[in-house]
Amino acid sequence: MPNAPTALIADDEAPLRQFLRKRLAALWPELRVVAEAGNGVEAAGLIAEHAPTVAFLDIKMPGLSGLEVAQGIETETRVVFVTAYDNFALDAFEREAVDYLVKPVDTLRLSRTVDRLKRALGDATPAPELARLLDTILRDRTPAGASKAIRWIRASRGDTTYHVPVQDVRYIQAGDKYTAVYTAEGEYLIRTPISELAGGLDPETFWQVHRSTIVNMDQVAATRRDESGRLFVRLREGDVELPVSRAYAGRFRQM
Repeated sequence: MPNAPTALIADDEAPLRQFLRKRLAALWPELRVVAEAGNGVEAAGLIAEHAPTVAFLDIKMPGLSGLEVAQGIETETRVVFVTAYDNFALDAFEREAVDYLVKPVDTLRLSRTVDRLKRALGDATPAPELARLLDTILRDRTPAGASKAIRWIRASRGDTTYHVPVQDVRYIQAGDKYTAVYTAEGEYLIRTPISELAGGLDPETFWQVHRSTIVNMDQVAATRRDESGRLFVRLREGDVELPVSRAYAGRFRQM
């Protein structure tokens, strides 16, 4: 069946992956599981490779969390989060109409999720926008006691450490080992994960546009789409363009 729906299952617990695969085979025989992943980095790569119809993403995985994987999805893949989160997070899922399963996964609840997915796909209902949900949950995960309104970032360039005023930051990008902070003067490096840093930035000014990128919207001059429809933000100076993942593209419709 060339048009059969496909799925990816990502969880670091092999028994849960096996359970989901077996129950999905019974509840949704047409669904073809094309890949499984045991960590977030692997899941992100497999989603980009296979572009599955739906991805079942465990929130707590090594490498990248399910939330961070969802931030970087560029395909039309729908996301179902598998979570052991508290009521605050579940309320956020409900408000944004995002599908989720609570561990331990219940067959009846999975059946409802499958029915909802079938209806949405049959009606060609657009997938929920994830931007608000991801921002809400990721910011809530900021460690207790972390500042909610930082004024400067302590960052290094070479062998010197600088106090960089937040208003001077153009954009922030996560790398393999460091997080890079860019200003008009150049690049500075910090070890703070970008998801943690986001909790201390003004959400009205600093927008997360990808799992690896936060942009100072005061520095944005324009947006554009390429031939494939992918969205980019263009900064005011320096001929810098930054890609916007599908999870956040909806935020720019009113610009």
